[in-house]
Amino acid sequence: MKRETVGIAMFLLVSIGIVGVSWKKVEGPQTQQETIKNIAADSLYSRYIDTLYHAVRLDSAGLKEEVFEKALTGFYNMKYSGLLHAKSVLTIADFDQESCKKRLYIIDLDHKKLILNTWVAHGQNSGGDKPSYFSNVPNSNQSSIGFFLTGEIYYGKHGRSLKLDGMDQGYNNNARERAIVLHGADYVCQETIDQLGRLGRSQGCPAVATKLANQVINAISDRTVLFINNSEQSYHSAFLNETLAASVALRQDELLAAKMD
Repeated sequence: MKRETVGIAMFLLVSIGIVGVSWKKVEGPQTQQETIKNIAADSLYSRYIDTLYHAVRLDSAGLKEEVFEKALTGFYNMKYSGLLHAKSVLTIADFDQESCKKRLYIIDLDHKKLILNTWVAHGQNSGGDKPSYFSNVPNSNQSSIGFFLTGEIYYGKHGRSLKLDGMDQGYNNNARERAIVLHGADYVCQETIDQLGRLGRSQGCPAVATKLANQVINAISDRTVLFINNSEQSYHSAFLNETLAASVALRQDELLAAKMD
């Protein structure tokens, strides 16, 4: 009997111990991953995007917030991956819009300002005024969508130009082989729009006005992000992890706020 009593007591102690351990696991400190998920769940990142979007006045410049969100998410994923240098510059070519609209946006994220909003051409086989066809294939003369990193400045047949590295496998990774670069072009101007009802078109390069080429190149050179968007295309990217982007963006915002204090 005594032995049975001791056995029951030991069983109760072990049971209490298990319950205690289980409770600590549930109520204990959260892991970093759980914290990040909670931040995303509380929509802090969404509010951050919305605040930045309106601070830069992208709404009045014609860029949809969902396009900005996608580009910004890629920016912070690439920043986390160590792919970027010092500049916090994000460039968006929004090919949801017609070529006669100023659909290139160069954004200074740290200073929350729009550096430049101007025209950008698409490839001649991508469509007329509004592009519908995109390719990663050499000699297709079509634009490619997705995330790019700006590369070296060089002088070619279009004058001072900027090489681009496509970062999305299957969508734009052949940019170097295709010689897809940012350059100036005479057909990117109001006169061409007046004559043709659209901009002139490139062989797949994001071409800008000749008189603005140097300004654009200076602003976005040195491993910054260029995002070419078209929402009608089926597109997936390893750089669209919003949970990761949220943690990097909010931390960056805290650091900038601390500097201003």
